[in-house]
Amino acid sequence: MNPKAKSQKKQNIRYRIRAKISGTTTKPRLSVFRSNSEIYAQIIDDTKGFTLVSASSTDKDIVAQKGTKIEKSKLVGTAIAKKASELGLKDVVFDRGGNLYHGRVKAVAEGAREGGLQF
Repeated sequence: MNPKAKSQKKQNIRYRIRAKISGTTTKPRLSVFRSNSEIYAQIIDDTKGFTLVSASSTDKDIVAQKGTKIEKSKLVGTAIAKKASELGLKDVVFDRGGNLYHGRVKAVAEGAREGGLQF
């Protein structure tokens, strides 16, 4: 498949998801971005256009851990859940960012659920 066509297809999937999902002040959006080597998660209030909490696999405490990318993704999920609970956030809307819900994206979601977030 043409690389440009592939990236355009993923972008269209992201836009289609974002048309249906929106974060509010009471129930913000948990957005996941996955690159080839790293994974990033943010909790975003779309009404204000403001990122409340973020975590990534490049954080010092997660980089220090040994393990596979899936294990580090689960750590990112638990880290963002911990930071969200410090702000008093419990309910979020999950945005997989155009990725399929398996592998590292699923590991972030499971880690966030284990950390106390509900979606």
